[in-house]
Amino acid sequence: MDKRVRWGIIILLVIGLTGWGVYRFLPRNNSNEDNVPPAAQSINSGGAGGQRILNVDAVVIRPETLADDYSIKSRLLPDAQVDLTFQTSGQVTHIYFAEGTAVKEGDLLAKINDAPLQAQLERLQAQLPLAEDRLSRQSTLLEKDAVSKEAYEQVKTDLAVLHADIQQVRANIALTELRAPFDGVIGLRQVSEGAYATPSVVIAPLTKIAPLKIEFSVPEKYTNTLHVGTKVIFTIENDLETYEASVYAIDSKIDAETNTFGARALYANADKRIRPGRTANLTIRMWEEKDAIAIPTEAIVPEMGVAKVFLYKSGKAEPVTVTQGLRTAAQVQVIEGLQFGDTLIVSGTLQLRSGLPVRLDNVK
Repeated sequence: MDKRVRWGIIILLVIGLTGWGVYRFLPRNNSNEDNVPPAAQSINSGGAGGQRILNVDAVVIRPETLADDYSIKSRLLPDAQVDLTFQTSGQVTHIYFAEGTAVKEGDLLAKINDAPLQAQLERLQAQLPLAEDRLSRQSTLLEKDAVSKEAYEQVKTDLAVLHADIQQVRANIALTELRAPFDGVIGLRQVSEGAYATPSVVIAPLTKIAPLKIEFSVPEKYTNTLHVGTKVIFTIENDLETYEASVYAIDSKIDAETNTFGARALYANADKRIRPGRTANLTIRMWEEKDAIAIPTEAIVPEMGVAKVFLYKSGKAEPVTVTQGLRTAAQVQVIEGLQFGDTLIVSGTLQLRSGLPVRLDNVK
């Protein structure tokens, strides 16, 4: 090949390689759309000046009742319950009650043999007229100084002892009678007539079912919230009705192992329809704030120890610093920073910033 031709080819190759290298390092003026995925382009579109528009949900702030309800299971207890027994021993001669029926305080329920005591009472009462007459005569003689003071006092003492003996026998007769100590429903009979009863033999149980007690425990954080008079709502299985009781007693100390303290509520059970022993599902309203500004907890954005929320204003998200008050599991009360009628953004809060264009999808 001719020498000049070879040199020409070499020069062309050098020029070509140089041009390609220069082209690689030249700045490019390609638009952003060349490198943005179609999905991203669709999100960014529609904003003023190409700003991103975020679709969000919001709520309009209205007056609400903010309450903290505590739920727990418990069991209904009778106001009083005793196992009826005699205070003395003897053969049961009469049973006056029917099992499972209501009785009144003072009703005679059963009796044991008191024949020896009745005979003793009759003997003592027969001596009473003679002792009273003797005292009357001694009193007349004492006025005439016909008898000593000591003789008169002896007769007077004899009469007093006789009265005391009569009262003692009557008290023993009363012990042979089993009477209802309070109004209630008597349970199943444990003995029959003719059986020998002692103070350890249970005749039948007696239960006072009106009112009913409800015993429960609550966490120590409610120490200053639960008080006498607090209302307790409860339901029982297979019953659609809701019942209301009232706290009447609170334990004096907190259990160190469970960090709870006990309380008792009272339900009137005026119709005596509910029997003690049933399981109750309790709901206790610890506190209630009416006409409160209550917002979802997820709307709060903590920032450097300050609580913020975002409001929807003229198509944009605007941050507002708020002061929090009472709190439940789902809501928090706002004391300062918001007012009724504000539109609060409740979704996408971590992506929000001041002035970001937003579009409302759902408003409640």
